[in-house]
Amino acid sequence: MSAIDLYARATPGFDERVADTLDRLADAAALHAGRIVQATSLGAEDMVITDLIARHDLRIAIATLDTGRLHAETLALADAAERRYGLPIERFRPEATAALHFVRTHGELAMRDSVALRKACCALRKLEPLSRLLQGRSAWVTGLRREQSDARAEVPFEEHDADTGRTKLNPLADWSQADVWHYIAHHGVPYNALHDRFFPSIGCEPCTRAVALGEDIRAGRWWWEQQSAKECGLHVAGPLSDEIGGAPAVSPLPEHQTR
Repeated sequence: MSAIDLYARATPGFDERVADTLDRLADAAALHAGRIVQATSLGAEDMVITDLIARHDLRIAIATLDTGRLHAETLALADAAERRYGLPIERFRPEATAALHFVRTHGELAMRDSVALRKACCALRKLEPLSRLLQGRSAWVTGLRREQSDARAEVPFEEHDADTGRTKLNPLADWSQADVWHYIAHHGVPYNALHDRFFPSIGCEPCTRAVALGEDIRAGRWWWEQQSAKECGLHVAGPLSDEIGGAPAVSPLPEHQTR
């Protein structure tokens, strides 16, 4: 059964939510002309936003974080999206030397040894590249939804960072999972093949598993951690520079220890 078969269905007020989302994106594109970017994870929500940007010819750049540990299916979707929409997707990667040093010091699966190591890995593979992605931009667009987790239950449509002067837009904040998949089905939006294998939320390959029916949609992310720890830092409160600088210090493992 495909994700469309499982999730897609018309919901009351769907057309109004689509229209409101488009208005928010169009207003932001005009206000931040040339300085706004969609930071896409290539998840289902982000593919909806990319489709709206392309379908309505909005002046919003599209960029993604290629962490170096993404699934092959995710990388393939980035290429397919570029072909489908005729729009470039900027790709920001971790600093090669820092990533290599981390792996040599802590091992390929260090993120499973402690929350501190996992957050350190997220900092070098996601937070630092995101800081470069956002340079020179006054606004960015995400696919966050309130329904995704308890931690995101109060996500606003718009947030303003007083320290950077940057606006963060969450235009799908009030969308349901059914809304997302109904839009994808109706418009034939390309999506990650892993969604059809019960991966509702997709991150790096070592940190993502399929979920069972009835499990929370983010249960497959960092499944070995407590629920309260399950954020990489991209969408936590506080200035981005603090998130990067606040990455936990970690102690190297003995050189003979391997995984």
